[in-house]
Amino acid sequence: MQSSGRAKRQPAWHMLASEFSEASLNEKGSGEYDPSFVITKLGAKVNRVVVAGLLERLEVRETSNGSTLYQGQMRDPSGLHYFSVGDYASESMRELTLSLVEKTEVGEPVLLLMVAKSRWYQTDEGAIYTSLRPEEACEIDAQQYALWLTRTCEDTLQRMKHFTDSLAAEPTREGLVNAGVPEHMIDGLLVSRNHYGEIDIENYTLNIMQALDIAEGRMEAASQPVAAPTPRTDDDTDESSPSGESEVKDSIISIIEQLDQGDGVDFETVLTNAVARGFDRSLAEEKLDELSNEGTLHEPRFGWFRIVA
Repeated sequence: MQSSGRAKRQPAWHMLASEFSEASLNEKGSGEYDPSFVITKLGAKVNRVVVAGLLERLEVRETSNGSTLYQGQMRDPSGLHYFSVGDYASESMRELTLSLVEKTEVGEPVLLLMVAKSRWYQTDEGAIYTSLRPEEACEIDAQQYALWLTRTCEDTLQRMKHFTDSLAAEPTREGLVNAGVPEHMIDGLLVSRNHYGEIDIENYTLNIMQALDIAEGRMEAASQPVAAPTPRTDDDTDESSPSGESEVKDSIISIIEQLDQGDGVDFETVLTNAVARGFDRSLAEEKLDELSNEGTLHEPRFGWFRIVA
């Protein structure tokens, strides 16, 4: 008689968003309780992850069956993690989510650490996306974020080394063992090599450099909270007031300074935070354009803004 017990709990990988979000390979066992995996380009066979970053968005959605789903995005120095919290989540996770919604609504930045299950799905058009389903999460401070960044960079460098070592070996289990690749990486590297072919890992090196800059305090603003919005009156945001316009610009610059984790801040995040501080969205958009046109800001890529050094 077959055992009805669940499969053992899978280990959680410390992982930057760029590695996880670029994955397009999924593996699922045939058994009812067999875990599913997202397999990254570096060969990590991921069922669970430990991730952290700045919570940028958290919105409530009503599903077709009447249940409530919270969808969010969290940014680390390498990119975005997308996640969802539904009625299936633990009571503590749902309570934390409700408190986080309140904070994002008033523009209060939150550094978040979470342990989450990996998810992979494909649209009818064939597009492949990854996302996370948090099991546990908590707010952290800048020091804890720096510790997570350091650990995650170390782990990523190790995976890069194992990946590089595997390239010089025969693409077999025996070949990878002889090349010194650890057991927990072999299965993932064998299937990722066939699926992804030749890949350039230089972007991961750049991601690690950016992450370590933040961890070492060279980009301290990326992990500092934006100043809480102050009560405002209609006169404070008078579009015809030169001082009011200057205040909008100063606030936009402050938002970008404090949220930029190395690759700029996207258009929607800038405006959302400006509105949370009490400014009119149209006025904030106008002043954002002015700052860009006058050379105070530049766009490293379309729709993303950085302060000109």
